[in-house]
Amino acid sequence: MATTTAAQRREQARSEYDAFLRSCPTNQLLDRLSDKWVSLVVSALAPGAQRYSDLARRIAGVSPKMLTQTLRSLERDGILTRTVTPSVPVRVDYELTPLGSNLALLLTAVKDWAETHFDDVQAARRRYDADGADGADV
Repeated sequence: MATTTAAQRREQARSEYDAFLRSCPTNQLLDRLSDKWVSLVVSALAPGAQRYSDLARRIAGVSPKMLTQTLRSLERDGILTRTVTPSVPVRVDYELTPLGSNLALLLTAVKDWAETHFDDVQAARRRYDADGADGADV
């Protein structure tokens, strides 16, 4: 049996990731990244650093609790950084990391797609509902 280095073992594990498997860590990462609040926070931070209050105003409908949880999870995942500046009151800024900026390209594209094609989707929904489709053949 050949011995493998730690780097070789990591590379082998990486090549075996399969997001279609529930137990795969990439499946869990996709679950987090597909959250609408994650998408909106990352897209909102794409132009540059913002304060918590700026994000809260920009992202309509997000509760303070959900915004805080989303920011913490993105910080933990290395998607953004949180910088505290001592002042009165304390200033806290959030900014995308290089990893987060790379992700922002994708999530902003999805947001833009939704904004561009919403009328098409609405028309498709109306046609579907008018045809009486009930999904019985699924």
